[in-house]
Amino acid sequence: MSLPHAILTALLEKPSSGLELTRRFDKSIRYFWSATHQQIYRELGKLEAEGLIRTLPAEQPARGQKKSYEVLPAGRAELARWTAAAQDPKTMRDPLLLRLRAAAVVGTAGLEDDLRRHLESHRRQLAEYREIERRDFPPDRDAPEDRLRHLVLRAGIDLETFWTQWLAHALAEFAELPDAD
Repeated sequence: MSLPHAILTALLEKPSSGLELTRRFDKSIRYFWSATHQQIYRELGKLEAEGLIRTLPAEQPARGQKKSYEVLPAGRAELARWTAAAQDPKTMRDPLLLRLRAAAVVGTAGLEDDLRRHLESHRRQLAEYREIERRDFPPDRDAPEDRLRHLVLRAGIDLETFWTQWLAHALAEFAELPDAD
């Protein structure tokens, strides 16, 4: 995924200013694609220069007024092209897993506490996702766009469920290891 496509998606959902986009990223998109305020503004400038978005005309011209943006037909076409294009799955790269592998040759000092910290972090994230699901996706909300958004959330729930289960298993394994730090 790329930031330009995340921005095009967000603007197609709702034309917004850079500040509003930043807030929307912080509220939902950040769960699977993060971006800073500066990155978003820089990308808005590029997308506008490429003719994929435009600044909406201000209702009343005023100095310092925030600009709002909307997607142009070329931007919608680019997002549709990108959405339809095949992409290879990404290989998992996780420093914690590499550290566990390294522990087999240098010892496990510090890792058990870090596994517990990771487990608590994933439990908190899982609880947050489940609350979002409860709040935003009641059973009667089944329009196609809602079902697709819910599918994205379910990916987060399933990943956090995996991590909480795997970390609990890893901690159980640690409990059975001989003290060889």
